Amino acid sequence: MKKIILLFVLILSSITFAQTDSSEFEKMVEAEMKSAAKTQNLTVNPNTQNYDITYHELRFTVDPATYYIGGIVTTTFTALANMNTVTFDMSDSMTVNSVTRNGQSLIFTQNTNKELVIDFPTAIPTGTNATVVITYAGPPESNGFGSFNTTTHNGTPVLWTLSEPFGARDWWPCKQDLNDKVNSIDVYITAPSQYTSVTNGLEVSQTTNGSNKTTHFHHGYPIPAYLIAIAVTNYQIHNQQAGLGTVASPFFPIVNYMYPETATNNIASVAITPTIMNFFEATFTPYPFRNEKYGHAQFGWGGGMEHTTVSFMTANGLGAYSRSLIAHELGHQWFGDKITCGSWRDIWLNEGFATYLASLVIENLDGAAAFVSDKNNMINNITSQLGGAVYLTETEAENVNRIFSSRLSYNKGAMVLEMLRWKMGDVMFFQALRNYLNDSNLAYAYALTPNLQAHLEAVYGSSLTEFFNDWIYNQGYPTYTINTTPINSGQVQITVNQTQSHSSVSYFEMPIEVRLTGAGSQVFDARLENSSNGQQFIVNVPFAVTGVTFDPNKHLISKNNTTALANSIFELQESIILSPNPANSFVELIVPDTIFLEKVEIYNTLGQLISTKTTSQFNIEDLSTGLFIARIYTNEGVVIKNLLKK
Repeated sequence: MKKIILLFVLILSSITFAQTDSSEFEKMVEAEMKSAAKTQNLTVNPNTQNYDITYHELRFTVDPATYYIGGIVTTTFTALANMNTVTFDMSDSMTVNSVTRNGQSLIFTQNTNKELVIDFPTAIPTGTNATVVITYAGPPESNGFGSFNTTTHNGTPVLWTLSEPFGARDWWPCKQDLNDKVNSIDVYITAPSQYTSVTNGLEVSQTTNGSNKTTHFHHGYPIPAYLIAIAVTNYQIHNQQAGLGTVASPFFPIVNYMYPETATNNIASVAITPTIMNFFEATFTPYPFRNEKYGHAQFGWGGGMEHTTVSFMTANGLGAYSRSLIAHELGHQWFGDKITCGSWRDIWLNEGFATYLASLVIENLDGAAAFVSDKNNMINNITSQLGGAVYLTETEAENVNRIFSSRLSYNKGAMVLEMLRWKMGDVMFFQALRNYLNDSNLAYAYALTPNLQAHLEAVYGSSLTEFFNDWIYNQGYPTYTINTTPINSGQVQITVNQTQSHSSVSYFEMPIEVRLTGAGSQVFDARLENSSNGQQFIVNVPFAVTGVTFDPNKHLISKNNTTALANSIFELQESIILSPNPANSFVELIVPDTIFLEKVEIYNTLGQLISTKTTSQFNIEDLSTGLFIARIYTNEGVVIKNLLKK
């Protein structure tokens, strides 16, 4: 999803996307918060864990001019334990009129815990299928910004729903926890006949009865409750087709539902959708819902929501969708809809991926420079605060604003994927993602962060535990100091030091990129496998180095990095004096103010380490008479000097 909130504008004003408004990211983020804007009691409902829903028939009667819904929800489920009752999540703002099973009325209770509890006259045995029919009506509850909305556009009434993360229960009886996808649904929307209705799946039929029209849609893929949505207004429909169009993967429809007053500009904006669709299919896997459709339905929030097969979208002031919004919501069809995060603590598996896929569109359509600019904007936002993890704590997962943190769930999640791509290389990274999407245990089901890690490691061939601990579960970012010293005309010595913004990480081990430049626009990018402070690298360079740049392609989350280039290693050698030398008891290192001493290692002539000193003055009385080698570590490199003990 994508969202907007005015409070975010100042914080995120630096975030831009190629060919989009500077405010587009805020708009993207805001819509995903719209179902609530405050902390709620959002723990998993233990009373809904003893059954598995296999089918919903959802019959809704609505009028976009009226804040009201009438519904008949038929639910088939399988008992996972012997059941005397079944519990659904449902707001008590609506009134249940009846519940039946096999035509027989059942006793039910609506309680203050937002539950509908249905009693069975005899227990339903484990493994048995059962079907209940719930008839209800009323004005849906409004949490935060509301999950059921009626307003107008250009004077015409419009109704839409937006249930992520916790709003499905506000307007229909469901099981909204992230543990049970419904195998298939049929949705019947009855509304005044002058309006067009839209929901998930393919339209099957329209039936007019007097002044009302009932539109039937069927969706035959597993779907969680929060991704089921409806919208009703005087939509104008614009059809496209997409897909790579091979015999194995034929074309499929893109159906756009637009407000008539903005249709001209909107039609122009969605023209890019097949191009983005084809890019995602070629990069990842075929569109997950090819047997049905993809589409956009215009609605009134400032962003978008990735309802399966039909993303709800907000047009900008010109009546068009931004390209980044189109790309983000389309990316969710793979990451979020086909594979859904298995808990709100893992929301980055939805939002980090969708954000990164929108960035990949920038890379693919606009080129490397635009991609670097996009990543730099994300890095600036991530590092605007010292802490914050991608993975949520249990308490954070009860806070809608934290779940949909643009800094952490979106930007940091996306940049973590960029760092994994940089660490693994393109071939292994994208293969691992394709394997993840094709995993029969995850596809059209739920995934947790360790599921993704396992697929990445299987292709990479090495553990990524430290990476995930540093970048997903713990907090902060590194600051690098890069000191480069020419050794001769064809070599430089690079010393890497790092500090961390948060104490939860002792050292961020990552490959880093250092760009060395010379006269006449000469460029050499060195990839260094950095794993420790003070680590030194000898790099062969085919020219005399005159400049140093850290992370030019913005592969890493980091901030306030510095680089230094010494004229030569011989200058460093001459600038440090060991006195007195020869010496009998005490030795002093005289070091320029701009150079910082890290340690001194003293070796005998056999190359054996005798002692280590960490101060500029140290005692050598314990050394025997003779010649020793002092290896002097500084922030600008290592100097070797002879030390004679009298």
